[in-house]
Amino acid sequence: MAVLDQLNSQKAIDLENKYGAHNYHPLPVVLSRGEGVYVWDVEGKKYYDFLSAYSAVNQGHCHPKIVGAMVEQAQNLTLTSRAFYNDMLGKFEKYACDYFGFEKLLPMNTGAEAVETALKLCRKWAYEIKGIDENEAEIVVCENNFHGRTTTIISFSNDPVARKHFGPFTKGFIKIEYDNLQALEDTFKNHPNVAGFLVEPIQGEAGVYVPSEGYLSKAKALCKQYGVLFIADEVQTGIARTGKLLAVDHENVKPDVLILGKALSGGVYPVSAVLANDAIMKVITPGNHGSTFGGNPVAAAVAIAALTVVKEENLAENANRLGKLFRKELRTYIETSNIARLVRGKGLLNAIVINDHENSDTAWNICLKLRDHGLLAKPTHGNIIRFAPPLVMTETQLMDCVTIIIKTLKQFEN
Repeated sequence: MAVLDQLNSQKAIDLENKYGAHNYHPLPVVLSRGEGVYVWDVEGKKYYDFLSAYSAVNQGHCHPKIVGAMVEQAQNLTLTSRAFYNDMLGKFEKYACDYFGFEKLLPMNTGAEAVETALKLCRKWAYEIKGIDENEAEIVVCENNFHGRTTTIISFSNDPVARKHFGPFTKGFIKIEYDNLQALEDTFKNHPNVAGFLVEPIQGEAGVYVPSEGYLSKAKALCKQYGVLFIADEVQTGIARTGKLLAVDHENVKPDVLILGKALSGGVYPVSAVLANDAIMKVITPGNHGSTFGGNPVAAAVAIAALTVVKEENLAENANRLGKLFRKELRTYIETSNIARLVRGKGLLNAIVINDHENSDTAWNICLKLRDHGLLAKPTHGNIIRFAPPLVMTETQLMDCVTIIIKTLKQFEN
């Protein structure tokens, strides 16, 4: 291991390229340490992190309370499987249920696992409670969604890169346009076997698309009217990222099924969960679903600490305040820019759209230059750059980052 400790950036990249599957295209920077809003590469250069591991690190890198909870629990008991009870899981379940206002929690590890869990829960509810004929249930999803990369989830993706050569795909899903209430109601009217509507309150991977005001609350009302479960995928938008505890809270929507992951652990351990009330969750019985690691003691301790930090440090309020400031500053610059077209988002989940076509490498080159200037971000869908720093960021740090971003964009002005 001493040899590995001496790796420079290029050697580390070469190792991954030679021995790792090429399922990612990372920005060429090799990180070795993180603290708060900062990360350092193996050569010691310091950067602002403006991706937060796709919003997993909302509480900042290596938050001492979260890491401390993990270390303490890991020294006592790490894993029992669910073959036995452990003394931490019930505490986590109660804490999270009280925190988010639900009666039951089903623990898993990753966001994709949580989405799969919600799909299974919805289908079983459809047959046992709603009375849909076996194997006939349908779930409505939105175009340009991103819910993960398992075979079932990519079955209802319309990303050709995610889908090509991975079929045959799972049936039972209806895709409609995002932010289109008429399409949603028409689908409910014309498809009596619809059991659920799975939706991202903000489409993050698609480019931080924020729906029209009232879309979520009206969609929830339609779900109630037609006896359909409203399933909110808050894996990326939840845990204070958008300026509220949950993104659906902006419209006072209570999902029937809530999906959480990423920042549920503050980024120090894989933890995800599905929450619902008894009337829905009771359809899950022993043997229906599970995971060797889901609900392990370390995950439970970490998640309690991560959620406690969000509340104690008022991270939702900070994200709301700084997000407004970020968009205000960027919009002022964009008024006279010919490289950036617009900025959009909520809280500290934002994106800028570059005045270039989706297949251009301009956004990628901008991110390379941002890296050179000490800020890390990543393009999505070609000409969109997502900005999502840890929520522990201060106003002074944010304004420093705004200066870096504008300075960098100006280098690409025509």
